[in-house]
Amino acid sequence: MQEYIDLLKNLIRTPSFSKEENKAAELIRLFLAGKRINFKLKKNNTWAFNKFFREGLPTILLDSHIDTVKPAKGWTVDPFYPLEEGDKITGLGSNDAGGPLMALLATFVHFYEQDNLPYNLIFAATAEEENSGNNGIESILTDLPEIDFAILGEPTGMDVAIAERGLLVLDCYAKGKSGHAARDEGENAIYKAMEDIKKLQKFKFEKVSDILGAIKISVTQIEAGTQHNVVPDLCHFVADVRTNEHYTNEEAFKIISKLIESEVVPRSTRLNSSGISTEHPYAIKAKSMGINLYGSPTTSDQAVLSFPSVKIGPGQSARSHSADEYILKSEIFAGIEKHIQLLEGLNLS
Repeated sequence: MQEYIDLLKNLIRTPSFSKEENKAAELIRLFLAGKRINFKLKKNNTWAFNKFFREGLPTILLDSHIDTVKPAKGWTVDPFYPLEEGDKITGLGSNDAGGPLMALLATFVHFYEQDNLPYNLIFAATAEEENSGNNGIESILTDLPEIDFAILGEPTGMDVAIAERGLLVLDCYAKGKSGHAARDEGENAIYKAMEDIKKLQKFKFEKVSDILGAIKISVTQIEAGTQHNVVPDLCHFVADVRTNEHYTNEEAFKIISKLIESEVVPRSTRLNSSGISTEHPYAIKAKSMGINLYGSPTTSDQAVLSFPSVKIGPGQSARSHSADEYILKSEIFAGIEKHIQLLEGLNLS
């Protein structure tokens, strides 16, 4: 198990911001080569198949990301120095997602040479998760065989996120007519925007998820006006929409567009809600082990996957992107054991 802690510490020493993960990818490749595991690569993504990969069996993808955000303000230690204090390892990316990545890698190695698995396994260490980039897992999906199920490594305390909210960001433009404020001229775009914002505040989508709840709309930014005595003819505001599995982002966008008078422009509709049923074999296995199932409010690489997936890993989400980010070695070891237990005897057929 120490080899995975050593690899984690080397990853912490290696800056790997989104789009700059090449050196971190090289560490993963060196580790796999040392285990005599053949791998494939594309840009900063690396993936490998279990030794006895067989056509016709269901295929499970084990994926986590190698990129990190930039250090937050407030670090009291060097974020690129893996500070090991007993059970605790502090360093950038230790929790999100170094620990979850190591747990999935160790799980893959555990099953790698087993020749009687009822499924195939693919391990992937991918890039650009933190910035939802196009050169991460999304870029290798066409290079992979058909995937029946995916396990995404993220810090969840080894609870299983069986559903995840989608993310839809909308730029909204209320249009009026400029005029002199003193003469009560024009049509104030701010007032029009306010009316639309009130509509968004009151609106409820009809379908509510048992796991994720209702779709949440939050107006998070607004800007208008050029000077104090000119009635503004344009007001721009931003709506942050967190979708559930009952609506695609495209569907939610169309509903909102018809609801308000402002012009609505989506920045992207690709980060959709995702997840599995509580009756999925993996969810049933997790429940039988006493593992908590929940719906995640945050997005991950699940958002760009078209096949069933869950999010699970050692560490805690609250530590992610924070100063003095850390993970416990005991969390990683327990995570490896639980991953193995979840996959042993799992039948996807």
